[in-house]
Amino acid sequence: MAAGKSITIPKDTKSAGANRAGAKRAPVMSDRAPLYEQVGYFIRQRLIDNYWKPGTALPSEIELGKELGVSQGTVRKALDDMVADHLLYRRQGLGTFVSEYTDRRALYLFFNLMDEQGTRVLPENNILECGPRKASKLECDRLRLRANAKVIRLSRVRSLKGVPTILETISVSQRLFPGLGRDGNLPPHLYRHYQTEYGISIAKADERARAIAASDQQAAHLNVEPGSPLLEIERVAITLDAKPVELRVSRCETSVYQFCAERG
Repeated sequence: MAAGKSITIPKDTKSAGANRAGAKRAPVMSDRAPLYEQVGYFIRQRLIDNYWKPGTALPSEIELGKELGVSQGTVRKALDDMVADHLLYRRQGLGTFVSEYTDRRALYLFFNLMDEQGTRVLPENNILECGPRKASKLECDRLRLRANAKVIRLSRVRSLKGVPTILETISVSQRLFPGLGRDGNLPPHLYRHYQTEYGISIAKADERARAIAASDQQAAHLNVEPGSPLLEIERVAITLDAKPVELRVSRCETSVYQFCAERG
């Protein structure tokens, strides 16, 4: 499709879901972008606004093409890209659906510890503490919070096959996630909880890793000797509208498990 042609975004694109706390519009798409990218922008914006809920079917490619004034092939190319990014998924003979988090999907997309056979294991969780705190400098920086902002900070130990393996600290904005963990009953995989309870979907995560020596406290929680080597993974989870909403720092005991990440 020639650059310079643009689609007309329907006026009802924005829905009540866009009024949730912290929601914002995605960056404006240039009308010089290829048509399939403009279609992808339109669909992505509807996902941001919760116009289509997780697990629901999108209109057919033909219907979307008619709505936007483009060909079915242009719609299909846009959908293909979003399926590749795990934002949508297809069911043979049924259509294209908005992705929703399940425990296993979160495990395979965002949990990178494997045993020597390359197997991922669903972790068990023991919450140590959870509550509102004044944001640290690191939390303000990673989550783009103003000084003196409040976060909800969660600490937990994650065990693999009954062995404490990960000591994890999770921080989110109290403004975006009011009441998170207030009843002390949080599910083991939080991304699904964010999606279903707060209308916030995690699209990707930026990670950085380094080797550290276990402090006395970390060693006690992970049943290792102080000074033992740990892998520290800092992850920032990012929403569909490019907003960082969760900082997660995991200290991992990797004598049995190894960190694996797929590329490309």
